[in-house]
Amino acid sequence: MAREFTEQEEVRRAALDRLHEEGVRPYGYGWDVTHHAEEVLASYDDAKHGAEDAAEPVERFEVSLAGRIMSRRIMGKASFLHLQDESGQIQVYVRRDDLPEGFYNTVFKKLLDIGDIIGVTGFAFRTRMGEVSVHAERVELLAKALRPLPVEKETDGKVFNEITDKEFRYRQRYVDLIVHPDVRSVFKQRATIISGMRRFLDERGYIEVETPVLQPVYGGAAARPFKTHHNALGMPLFLRIADELYLKRLIVGGFDGVYEISKDFRNEGLSRYHNPEFTMMELYVAYRDYGWMMSLVEEMVETLAIALHGKPEVTSGERTISLARPWRRLPLFDAIAEKTGRDLRGLERDALASVATELGLEVDGAMGSGKIIDEVFGEFVEPHLIDPVFITDYPVELSPLAKRHRTKEGLVERFEAIVNGKELCNAFSELNDPIDQRSRFEDQVALGRRGDSEAMQLDEDYLRALEYGMPPAAGLGVGIDRLTMLLTGQDSIRDVILFPLLKPEAASEQEQAPDGP
Repeated sequence: MAREFTEQEEVRRAALDRLHEEGVRPYGYGWDVTHHAEEVLASYDDAKHGAEDAAEPVERFEVSLAGRIMSRRIMGKASFLHLQDESGQIQVYVRRDDLPEGFYNTVFKKLLDIGDIIGVTGFAFRTRMGEVSVHAERVELLAKALRPLPVEKETDGKVFNEITDKEFRYRQRYVDLIVHPDVRSVFKQRATIISGMRRFLDERGYIEVETPVLQPVYGGAAARPFKTHHNALGMPLFLRIADELYLKRLIVGGFDGVYEISKDFRNEGLSRYHNPEFTMMELYVAYRDYGWMMSLVEEMVETLAIALHGKPEVTSGERTISLARPWRRLPLFDAIAEKTGRDLRGLERDALASVATELGLEVDGAMGSGKIIDEVFGEFVEPHLIDPVFITDYPVELSPLAKRHRTKEGLVERFEAIVNGKELCNAFSELNDPIDQRSRFEDQVALGRRGDSEAMQLDEDYLRALEYGMPPAAGLGVGIDRLTMLLTGQDSIRDVILFPLLKPEAASEQEQAPDGP
């Protein structure tokens, strides 16, 4: 069923019909862009191109730009508008006598709107008010906007501002990017982070690879998967929750260092820090351990911060966080004892449950010892770790893919980097003993039978690969979304994902269009 148009949309559609009648093509095929707005503003030279009090410019600064009309001021035979492209905005001066006969009065004044995309050729100059602008000698419509951009509006006496409404901005990210140039900046910084990480790893000789998104057996993390079905093969498949087990197969195959930057999928809830579809970088390096990996992580994050900000510091609200090396190393049980006053080392499951209950946590029968310890850490410790710290040495039950600690019974060689109260990455000395790995998988299967929906499956092919022999190795997983949040100062994962997953819109919301100029 066709939706109803708002009054302003009806006006724009009528203008579209008039454009066709006037023989004006409302949707162009391209435009030869020679300059962007920021470039013109930065390159204009009064001595060369002319100042307000100069008689004639030494050199005419000819430009050709394209972008969206963001504002305009009609003044009889001449007008000013602001043109926005990817780099920013610039003022354009349009005069009736410089354009083809009838175009200014018939098309420009009456049939163009804020939000339309146009191409402009002409020359740069400085106005009497001192603003570098473009004097248009040709204007061409490249795309007619049939919906107005949002503005603050009032409904039933209540003011609703779609420009600042988070729900509206996430659902219509394309509009958010138009009206908020700072949002575009965040995603440019995200691209810089990813390319910088890739360069950091490539320079050290690690090879970027690709592993399957659709997997017959999911693994590599404690999470619920998304399930699908392959019709031709008649078999169930899962969207990967991690890349780990396939990347370690490549270490078995003889690669010394491999990494992948990829989308992973976990069937979990939504929050400021969680999106079911997220970007992960996983790295595996042969003949290294978790101590070596800590040094690599702190160097990489410090390098990325300097590349982005010129210094190894980031801001979060009013707080400044230094990412300069070295970062603190703190064993998990020591961290819990520091914050809660309780030493959980060596306690059996029931004793752990009693402590957790005393601390105010809910404990159910499906939770093993490791899960209880993890809940205590997540509730009472992690949110308070602001400066970067490596939390080390986790219980075996919490880390079924990590190598047993070489000196501490019941623990594994694992760390998580915590910054600003949230996990940034997870890393192990990788378990390469196939007998021990099988036993750990079997323990996970038992937890699953007890009701743990995030327990791992037993992967026979991965065990077969380990039986051929995998060298000692260090592994790392870095959440790109959370790293971007940290380095760009954003407080929600939805602010660093272009199209975050949201609940479906109500039918009435889908049909409602924003009002604007």
